Amino acid sequence: MYYKRKIYGRLLEWKASERRKPLIVRGARQVGKSTLIRAFSNEYKSFIEINLERKKDKDLFSLSSVKEILEVLLLREDMELNQSELLIFIDEIQESPSAIKMLRFFYEDYPGLHVICAGSLLEFALDDIESFPVGRVQQLVLHPFDFEEFLNATGNKKALEILYNIPVEQHYYNVLTNFFHQYVIIGGMPEIVANYVEKESVAVLNEIYEEIWQAYLDDIEKYGKNQTRKNLLRHIIQTAAYEKDRITMAGFGNSDYKSREVGEALRALDKSRLIQLVYPVTSTELPVQVDYSRKPRLQFLDTGLLNHALGIQSELIGLKDFSDAYRGRIIQHAVYQQLQSQISETSRRLHFWVREKTNTTSEVDLIYPHLQFLIPIEVKSGPQGKLRSLHQFMERTNHSCAFRLLANTFYEEKVQTPGGKQFTLYNLPYFLASRLPEYIDWIAKNGD
Repeated sequence: MYYKRKIYGRLLEWKASERRKPLIVRGARQVGKSTLIRAFSNEYKSFIEINLERKKDKDLFSLSSVKEILEVLLLREDMELNQSELLIFIDEIQESPSAIKMLRFFYEDYPGLHVICAGSLLEFALDDIESFPVGRVQQLVLHPFDFEEFLNATGNKKALEILYNIPVEQHYYNVLTNFFHQYVIIGGMPEIVANYVEKESVAVLNEIYEEIWQAYLDDIEKYGKNQTRKNLLRHIIQTAAYEKDRITMAGFGNSDYKSREVGEALRALDKSRLIQLVYPVTSTELPVQVDYSRKPRLQFLDTGLLNHALGIQSELIGLKDFSDAYRGRIIQHAVYQQLQSQISETSRRLHFWVREKTNTTSEVDLIYPHLQFLIPIEVKSGPQGKLRSLHQFMERTNHSCAFRLLANTFYEEKVQTPGGKQFTLYNLPYFLASRLPEYIDWIAKNGD
């Protein structure tokens, strides 16, 4: 079953664009790329799908030109070529470096043709390509469902309408919070959500979580150059969920692995998007200065998968406030996932902020770029007196706006740092994390 995805609008923009180029939809396995594109094919009169995991389709790209490829495809499908009304979908494109390179000639020789590709673990395939068609393709990233997509998929259309109102009226908060807790427990993997909608029970989902998890293990191990590397990748996947906050490479997961070995393996997993390395920034203004020499955090593809790996889903059911669940890691993870899901560009990632000096460290949970500003976001409860790191950031930045996500209602506070700078702290409930970009825009238009 297809559930509406927010990125669909980006596909419509691509279809209508005069600058349209072949589009690569990237993302981890099982986030719904193929389902999305098949649904999008309804915007066209004709549709051809090829899958490069099938030999007969992969062999097409041993032909010498796009012209020959199209002629064979049209013959197979008994079609005439109408570039503006035909969508060609190349699935699993990571299986053929030749197909990736050939996208350049789709663009140059048939600029009116609509071509979309999808691929998982594409970054690994790019390592084998001498000349990626830079400037001749467009790329978008698809993530698991965010909270808004979850509400739509579970049939809570009224709740979704209410969520779109800014600000949300307070008498709706308890109901929306309960829906968000369901989302945090289950996560946003499409197959999981579809089965939850059908069964209306979390307990029956364990088998599907296991299947998805094993599929990722099998995929990743394909890229282990030898048995030692495969063992390391498996060790990291099996222990990463238990790492607290910022990680140390050496001895990762109570092992004897060296820093260099773990670093290489984690970077490989980062390419898969199953586990992402989230590095800190040291700047409080643009441009963002990412410090890759400092300890990163780990972010899983999906909070539901993380809960399953930790075995804590049953513990989360019935909780009123997730800010203390697993030392606050789960709610911080879910908030990061919500914000990252709003970004479909391949080059953009979220970061956190650090200021490290002798015997003291300041950290802000998330930094969100907006126009010419870096907006700090804290993800926790607590009074102003516990926001020392946020004060440190605000004293050094070029604006006076900060956000805190917590189990509360929407309200604003006028705050003064120890250094005397005044700023406004906007407090939002966790369930508005995916709407934070819209709240930033709204505040910019209606603020002081």
